[in-house]
Amino acid sequence: MSQSANDKLPESFEAALAELESIVQGMETGKLSLEESLAAYQRGAALLRHCQGALAAAEQKIQVLEAGQLQDLPRSQD
Repeated sequence: MSQSANDKLPESFEAALAELESIVQGMETGKLSLEESLAAYQRGAALLRHCQGALAAAEQKIQVLEAGQLQDLPRSQD
């Protein structure tokens, strides 16, 4: 694994999640050396924190929208 945890994180949530899934698959094969496994774990932890932060930010935005800026549309009486 040539990437380290200090490498630049992907800009999008989807790209970070895809990389994290790839790391998990690679680790599950059991073919990585101890050093490669440790580097993959560190990178995965950084990606996980990045994804959790993106999800938390999205959740905050949704809460702001639901806090009164969005209202139910009146139902038509057919």
